[in-house]
Amino acid sequence: MNKYLLTAGVLFALGTNVALAHVTLETQEAPVGSTYKAVLRLPHGCEGKATTAVRVQIPEGVISVKPMPKPGWTLQTKKGKYEKSYQLYGETLTTGVKEVDWSGGNLPDEFYDEFVFRANLTADLPVGQMLYFPVVQECDGGAAARWIEIPAAGQEEDELENPAPGIKLLPKK
Repeated sequence: MNKYLLTAGVLFALGTNVALAHVTLETQEAPVGSTYKAVLRLPHGCEGKATTAVRVQIPEGVISVKPMPKPGWTLQTKKGKYEKSYQLYGETLTTGVKEVDWSGGNLPDEFYDEFVFRANLTADLPVGQMLYFPVVQECDGGAAARWIEIPAAGQEEDELENPAPGIKLLPKK
């Protein structure tokens, strides 16, 4: 076998495993001024322990959040004031969901699952930039994985140990 093909295959496999190690969003881009279905993918637990809770922070400019219940999990939302008011379907919104929490479940380390919510991306979000959704994954025995790192200016996501999942904001359709 060609040693270059073998090396490429090994690097590809390692790269794939690294990418699968983080919490990610299924759809990684969306236009501003649109409805976005966020599907958070959890590929594993915390250091071999089962996931028992998932909390996602909702960034400013993401409004009208509606999470999907999961059988066997308790769903709660934390609401708060927006930094400014937003218009949606003729209504002025000044408060809304700032965090979504799924808890009380049991997702063993060897299994994968998805946690879903739907939201509106306001038209004034910065086109061409990334929008991040920090996630805390809690596991049995008090273990936790904090997927909350957001790249600083000029820093690449792959330089981070625990990157927050994010989407690239596209122009409004």
